[in-house]
Amino acid sequence: MIEVEKKFLLSGGQELSLVEGAESLGERVFEDEYFDDGKYSLTSRDMWLRRRNGRFELKTPLFVDGCERSVDQYDELEKEEEIRSALDIPESGNLEQDLAKKSFFPFAKLTTTRKKFKKDGFILDFDIVDFGDSTYSIAEVEKMVEDKSQMESAVSEILEFAQKHGLESARVRGKVIEYVRRKNPDHFGVLIDCGICN
Repeated sequence: MIEVEKKFLLSGGQELSLVEGAESLGERVFEDEYFDDGKYSLTSRDMWLRRRNGRFELKTPLFVDGCERSVDQYDELEKEEEIRSALDIPESGNLEQDLAKKSFFPFAKLTTTRKKFKKDGFILDFDIVDFGDSTYSIAEVEKMVEDKSQMESAVSEILEFAQKHGLESARVRGKVIEYVRRKNPDHFGVLIDCGICN
């Protein structure tokens, strides 16, 4: 599956307005650890390797000509063999051991409380992220599509949904990039230089 999503910072009663008439999919708390090497070889290419509640996942960027970059578009790899292939990591031990051999280490540990809703064919996530000494609140409007041919349509639908609900379409930092901005200015500078964020 391909994830097409747009992040938003909400003001005032926007969350209440968004969830009006939406189906609640529950609330959960999860822990993420994000990995990279000392040269930021993954994050500088907009690749996000995480361990969520003990399971590795890799988000790799997708961009189709004609699609606006005002939304994020990622392929989500969840199978170990897909992750190993994408990162060129042969199997010699468990994945964590093999990552360490390639000098990949955790650079961020985040605890997220997420409220999830479904509305008009979209998934709405409302996250409060605990950085240890501070928090960050962010919302996402997400649509999953089967293949790249559906991405341009999903982008348009997300932007139309946002406009309908009065959400500002400015580019918003995701939780990991915000964590890096607050905790590691050198890493953040690399992400800016590579055009991953502003």
